[in-house]
Amino acid sequence: MKILFTGGGTGGHVFPLVAITRELRRIYPKTDQRVPLDFFYLGPKDDLGLILLRQEDLVVKTITSGKLRRYFAWENFIDILFKIPFGFLQSLYFLLKIKPDLVFSKGGSGSITVTYSARLLRIPVFIHESDIVPGLSNQKTAKWAKKIFVSFEKTEYFDPQKSILVGNPIRKEVLDGDKKIAGEIFNLTFSKPIILIVGGSQGAEAINDFVLRIINVLLKDYELLHVTGRENFKETVAEAQVVMEKDLDKYYHPINFLDEEKTKHAYKAADIIISRSGSSAIFEIAAVGKPSILIPLPSAAGDHQSKNAYAFFEAGACEVLEQQNLTPNFFMEKIQLLFLHKEKLDEMGKSALAFARPLAARAIAREILEFLMID
Repeated sequence: MKILFTGGGTGGHVFPLVAITRELRRIYPKTDQRVPLDFFYLGPKDDLGLILLRQEDLVVKTITSGKLRRYFAWENFIDILFKIPFGFLQSLYFLLKIKPDLVFSKGGSGSITVTYSARLLRIPVFIHESDIVPGLSNQKTAKWAKKIFVSFEKTEYFDPQKSILVGNPIRKEVLDGDKKIAGEIFNLTFSKPIILIVGGSQGAEAINDFVLRIINVLLKDYELLHVTGRENFKETVAEAQVVMEKDLDKYYHPINFLDEEKTKHAYKAADIIISRSGSSAIFEIAAVGKPSILIPLPSAAGDHQSKNAYAFFEAGACEVLEQQNLTPNFFMEKIQLLFLHKEKLDEMGKSALAFARPLAARAIAREILEFLMID
């Protein structure tokens, strides 16, 4: 059996695919092994994502990606007239060559040409939507998808009769961190509460700049694990060294990127997490049962990060700070108030765990295998 995954260009799309392929492998050895199970990926070029997928032994093929935008931009003409048609021809070629039994899409740039090609070739398509507001690619594909998996109960646009609420697939490996190992990896002192700050793949720069503005005030009471993003790491560290008071530098731990191994230990060590509100971030925070302050990315399509964040907030699992309200006084007041009322942090952590759906990847894997076995 051949399963072809597609989805576009960010960790938020790739990490769930990694989680699902791992669960498929965990489950499938318990079934009939006379039919081999092969995994493929077809989508836009994204260096980090493709490395992660190849590490999972997927056969990776890339296509030209054109973006479907919700607003006017001159790039739309290039994408619609050239990139999308060429990506469609590439998709059609690879699907004819691979002959998958099922296409599974996470949406995002590049996926629409793959799913539409699958429709023409009568290959069944499953989709998963991470956010409350589906991307345009998944909105289009939902019209012919056999099954639609969603992360949030009130996901917009989709037919509830076709939608299956599973949550966002997370890698179960990020759940088994160790606080002692975290101390060794990040050189933590554990003499102050630890704040893990993660900007995400798209929104790190604004958060980095804000951290630098208040770094001395923060470090007087807290120890910081600060994930800067690879592109911003050198600049952020250099600026921090200039503005940071020297007796506080032992409490500041900048990291360019958290791989899977470091992620689980960072989660375990953190007393609170400051993060953007992409679905992958929310469901990992929920699964590890940590309180959080979410700062939605203002430029997120359809304002989906804000809607994700408030759904988590309504469950009692987090606080939400809109970026336009991200001022030093307001932020510090919120952080200090939370740590003054430890019971509030504990309640948020418990509510986060209640919100979590850690078996999402397994649920999707079972649905895929059941469909392929019956079909």
